[in-house]
Amino acid sequence: MCGVIGIAANTPVNQLLYDGLMVLQHRGQDAAGIVTAEGSRFHMHKGQGLARDVFRTRDMRNLLGDMGVAHVRYPTAGSASSSAESQPFYVNSPYGIVLGHNGNLTNTHELKEALFRSDLRHVNTNSDSEVLLNVLAHELQVRASGRQLSPDTIFGAVAGVHARCKGAYAVVAFIAGYGLLAFRDPYGIRPLVIGVNESVTPHEYMVASESVAIDALGFQLLRDVAPGEAVFIDSQRRLHNRVCSDKAALNPCIFEYVYLARPDSVMDGVSVYSTRLAMGVSLAEKIKREFSHLKIDVVIPIPDTSRPSALQLANHLNVPYREGFIKNRYIGRTFIMPGQALRKKSVRQKLNAIGEEFKDRNVLLVDDSIVRGTTSREIVQMARDAGAAKVYFASASPPVRYSNVYGIDMPTRNELIANGRSDGEIAREIGCDALIYQDLDAMVGVVKAANPAIADFDTSCFDGRYITGDVTPEYLEYVEAVRNGETPPSALSTQQLDLNLATGT
Repeated sequence: MCGVIGIAANTPVNQLLYDGLMVLQHRGQDAAGIVTAEGSRFHMHKGQGLARDVFRTRDMRNLLGDMGVAHVRYPTAGSASSSAESQPFYVNSPYGIVLGHNGNLTNTHELKEALFRSDLRHVNTNSDSEVLLNVLAHELQVRASGRQLSPDTIFGAVAGVHARCKGAYAVVAFIAGYGLLAFRDPYGIRPLVIGVNESVTPHEYMVASESVAIDALGFQLLRDVAPGEAVFIDSQRRLHNRVCSDKAALNPCIFEYVYLARPDSVMDGVSVYSTRLAMGVSLAEKIKREFSHLKIDVVIPIPDTSRPSALQLANHLNVPYREGFIKNRYIGRTFIMPGQALRKKSVRQKLNAIGEEFKDRNVLLVDDSIVRGTTSREIVQMARDAGAAKVYFASASPPVRYSNVYGIDMPTRNELIANGRSDGEIAREIGCDALIYQDLDAMVGVVKAANPAIADFDTSCFDGRYITGDVTPEYLEYVEAVRNGETPPSALSTQQLDLNLATGT
């Protein structure tokens, strides 16, 4: 998971891009980068850390130009944090192109081999984003043959990218002297939206991972970029668009609605906040149906993502809702911290219980999901230490049993607490008196109800069904071996099976 932004304005865009990164900081905390375009000249600054730490006044002064691309990076499991992996990436042949990417390619090694042996292009890092950039550059080179680029040529190149690249990708790019390009994979797995500022002439345009960035920068949400679609804003601020795949169908990642996106975003016509409220209702219905014997005195959310679901659940059960944990916002996400010991220690630093909300009460804790279970176990123990009589635990999403290969940091299956365990066994592992999971059908139903046009969802981390249809058990075995730092199975060809674990996209 990463955050991408592209802006074509009439005035300098450096501050706009920086402000957009601050709004999308939740999508990546490992690194940040901005590239601006002044005519055909690029200005770049990127580095490791939060956006506020990467960019200083002197850096911003050097980012000249009225078009640009920005990126915040989220590291994947097993990745080595490196400034070289920070985005956007740049190539100068056949045109100066910068690119930022959110997602993950599942055929990275195959593409690397083709780039090196057939396309005669060199990739400097382990990032699939750099691979994707070089594929785009090659497809442009083949179609343009030294001539001036046209929108038709650019859209043909994107069609070539779709034909070669597998997996999930939402991309913003800038082609020197031509304009801003954005496109989304044919499955629409990772989100991408476009906004417009019609108060100026010519109109200004913006593309971003989430609509909240469009809102915060004073643009109006125009629509989502469609699956397989490319949007091009030329140097005259004219918008061109085309669906560049004949197999395009909307299959967004459902985990965006559960956890990844900000609640004030709208994705593929669906309000994230509304879906989280609806998840609370469906979870309450399950409690009424299957757990009516539980005496619940109070509902307490695990800050912050689960609040809407917990609030609606409490209202639906007619049980008091209370804030029982106070969050220290200066501690990094436990979800992305390496090592169980560090993750366990950070939970106590990140959350502190309000004792009076727990003492002698049967509390229902509500979280958005349970991944490794380490955080959940610590939180349950905190509730008991604060005096809770009984601790029940509810997850607004189903059990996470499978790895994610589309750009989310999901651990290997043996690290996932739900893998190979029943609900009762998981409850014993995290130490709660009862465990309630959202049903997958119910979760899919509440999101789809908000937009019936959605064909399907990627729900792979819950049911092991990978929406692109090209993820095999052998591939997953290879992925997990690499993530665990082990030698991949000898029977597998690394020329056919490769997952970029250093990308952070």
